[in-house]
Amino acid sequence: MTLAHRRQALIGLGGLALGLQALPGQATPQAMQALIDRFTRGRTPQPHGITLTVPEIVENGNSVPVSVRVESAMSGTDRVRRVALFSERNPAPDVLVAHFGPAAALAQVSVRMRMADSQVLVAVAEMADGEVRLTRVAVVVALAACLE
Repeated sequence: MTLAHRRQALIGLGGLALGLQALPGQATPQAMQALIDRFTRGRTPQPHGITLTVPEIVENGNSVPVSVRVESAMSGTDRVRRVALFSERNPAPDVLVAHFGPAAALAQVSVRMRMADSQVLVAVAEMADGEVRLTRVAVVVALAACLE
């Protein structure tokens, strides 16, 4: 990821954080699934080659470290185009979408996010050959965030 892409990603994440604070209510598993279906464009996700790292028990949902890594040579058709992270119960279920250009050497995204409640996080990766990969992790949150 180039410096310009990093800067653009940080600006986007800052806007995302502001947007999350302004949205009332809570998403549903159905809303999250609808966004996943839109991201996958009807393709059936495969449960391999993608790792979602997040603590299974979180004391405070205000700052939760989350990392998504996709196994890929990052060349030719074995390249990750984009990775998305979805949240089952946050005000906005679409947490982030990261795009990887042809110069990217590693398909990994690490962020800190707020979590409104105990929920399932879903990471989805789209490969250059059209394959879609998906993984899920259930997270227990003791002190919730995003409740405004």
